[in-house]
Amino acid sequence: MTTLPPLPYPDHALRPTVDYLLASQRDNGEIPWFEGGHTDPWNHTEAAMGLSIAGEFVAAERAYDWLVAEQLDDGSWWASYIKGQPSNVTRRETNYVAYIATGVWHHYLISQDRSFLTRLFPTVERAIDFVVSMQSEHGEVAWACDTAGVPMDDALVTGSSSVYKSLECALHIARTVGVLKPAWRDARSRLGAALRHRPERFDRNWESKSRYAMDWFYPVLAGVFEGAQGLERINARWDEFIEEGLGCRCENHQPWVTVAESCELTMALLSVGDLTRARTLFEGLWQWRDAEGIFWTGYQFVEEILWPLEQPTWTSGAVLLAADALSQHTAASRLFTEVDTRDHAQLERRQHQG
Repeated sequence: MTTLPPLPYPDHALRPTVDYLLASQRDNGEIPWFEGGHTDPWNHTEAAMGLSIAGEFVAAERAYDWLVAEQLDDGSWWASYIKGQPSNVTRRETNYVAYIATGVWHHYLISQDRSFLTRLFPTVERAIDFVVSMQSEHGEVAWACDTAGVPMDDALVTGSSSVYKSLECALHIARTVGVLKPAWRDARSRLGAALRHRPERFDRNWESKSRYAMDWFYPVLAGVFEGAQGLERINARWDEFIEEGLGCRCENHQPWVTVAESCELTMALLSVGDLTRARTLFEGLWQWRDAEGIFWTGYQFVEEILWPLEQPTWTSGAVLLAADALSQHTAASRLFTEVDTRDHAQLERRQHQG
């Protein structure tokens, strides 16, 4: 693949995006999808990562403190909240719960605030222990549990890939605070094996989700497939999902490109060394902003309309993550473009020997 220098970080152009996140955050730290919308733990964390990239550390840490305050006794969070109150108490989704580890590690990489990491570790530990408890003997992680805490009998490729990345980040956090977590390392290994070699363990009780772009590229973004394998996976379905000059479709059969999926695919491309397509894809997304510089959800290219007319905070977070990855602006810029587990097993051996 072509070797290119990092792009300059578009600080001025992205300032409206950052200001939009700051204005959307509530006094309690919660970041809803948009004004009047609900909040879920995954997308809340995605927005918080955007704040960290922008150097808005106080706001980012308020977002994580909201998660600390709302965490349930078993380590999980409800599927959604409205104005600080649980709004969907039918389930707790495992990838939502695990994602705090990704966000906390991301913030630490940028801020280098050891006290923040130490303070958040108990919350991360309870969340990851909950997620690991949802793993079956076959390696996949149940996509959710019901109100009573019983695992729902199926797994999602995208959700499990996100959990896989979060387990990597959780192991980094544990290593940094000097805690051994061999069960987490084992859970990550077994989940990776299931994603690579046991496709029958996913989408068992519903129609396959393979029509969604995230099922296609998320295993690459999360590091399940790396290098040549990852690039082969991207190339195999590129024409199904990419609308040249517009972005990445959300579903292969729908004439709708979305900014967030395009940003995540940008990072997946960077992870396999495809800088040229990553740049081209990302640079095409600037057309999907309003006059104030805030990104829309996406564009329906048959009807030629912005759709839906919403500007989710998690879309803004994804834009900031992709811009950081392309420019190597912060110390967290490679979080989604490289897999780094080199110290996990070594630390455990050293501490056992000591």
